[in-house]
Amino acid sequence: MSIEALTEADDGPRSKRPAILAAAVECFGEVGYEATKWSEVADRVGIGQTALYHYFESKAHCLLTIMRLGLRNSDVAFRAATAEAPDALGALRSAVSAAYALSPQEVHQNRILQANIALLANKRASAREEAERQACRELVARIEHNWTVLLERGMAAGEFPRHDSVIMARSLLGLIVSVWRWYRPDGSLELDGISEFIADCCLRMVAGTQPAQR
Repeated sequence: MSIEALTEADDGPRSKRPAILAAAVECFGEVGYEATKWSEVADRVGIGQTALYHYFESKAHCLLTIMRLGLRNSDVAFRAATAEAPDALGALRSAVSAAYALSPQEVHQNRILQANIALLANKRASAREEAERQACRELVARIEHNWTVLLERGMAAGEFPRHDSVIMARSLLGLIVSVWRWYRPDGSLELDGISEFIADCCLRMVAGTQPAQR
């Protein structure tokens, strides 16, 4: 995984935080969050378990941070992919393609996010965990807003038929993220092919038919 995808502005050059997050993504992706021991993450980084607590107060705190960064990266990718699109149709295709333009490690991160999304429903007792949970929820709302605005742009321009834009945005996102529940980088299906298939499905959902590419 690109360390940049797990790095934040206040991470100094000697910070172990991105490396801990990368190791946690590997562990959670391989055997699941519940089956991973906190000490196993420390072993992969090559530090003592007590050193983990300098950066994260718990395994759950680390998980919520991974989830937030995954959502952050999705938001950034959407904005970059759609910024120069000449129309809503092109923006929609670009947004779906960007959602799947990931490394195998980033696929693990998205699978972790979807497998543990219910964690965002309930308030956390820990202040630091709760801060991460709230940040995740804000990002989820922002991502839904991004897609809603894109659809409204297409409807206003006459590219897409009129629908409830919020329901449609949530439906598209549900389809897109469902892939992470079953796709595996070492499986028989190629992510590029899946991306094209899902993009066509999204366009049919939005337009009612398969629109001609411009």
